[in-house]
Amino acid sequence: MPTAAPDGARRRRIGVFGGTFDPPHIGHVRVAGEVADALSLDQVWWVPAGTPPHKQDETVSPASIRREMTAAAAAKDPRFVVSDVEVDRAGPSYTVDTLRRLRTLMPEADFFLILGADQLRTFATGWRSPDEVLRLSTLVLVDRQGDSAMEAAPDVPGIERAVRVAVTRVDVSSSQVRAWVAAGRDASALVPPGVCSIILREGLYTG
Repeated sequence: MPTAAPDGARRRRIGVFGGTFDPPHIGHVRVAGEVADALSLDQVWWVPAGTPPHKQDETVSPASIRREMTAAAAAKDPRFVVSDVEVDRAGPSYTVDTLRRLRTLMPEADFFLILGADQLRTFATGWRSPDEVLRLSTLVLVDRQGDSAMEAAPDVPGIERAVRVAVTRVDVSSSQVRAWVAAGRDASALVPPGVCSIILREGLYTG
């Protein structure tokens, strides 16, 4: 049931879909769309990380390029919005800071944080202020066929309040795309067309 705002209007339902998006691929698009359908979300905000805290020792494409690729991936669904809240913020990109900012920008909205199994595995021990993340948003656990997010971390405190959404399994990852491009393979089937154009234009992942 939609939550009523104080004036009786329905509160907006906003999905928050964060990631490094280096690059965004067809699996990301599928997840965002199917979660939006399942939960009747008004929008899904794609939030490319500015400085991913878990990848500070890795080579990551510039934030501006990842933001451009994310916009290309999100372009065909009018419910998709690309947020610069992390790209524009100095320092590591912590989800709790992002949710605080989004709540300030949109106090009339309810936020749904979309997580996969890999993210949930580190939620309780590797995330900053996980209790506050749970307070600021509803966790959406994405269950891909044969890959249950709930089974990845069944003992996370507060996990019983999370929403589970089953989505179509798409066996594509950003690391796979990068590996294919580095090996000279055609990765155009793994990413939206606009993303592929940017990869080629910028010479990403080639060495």
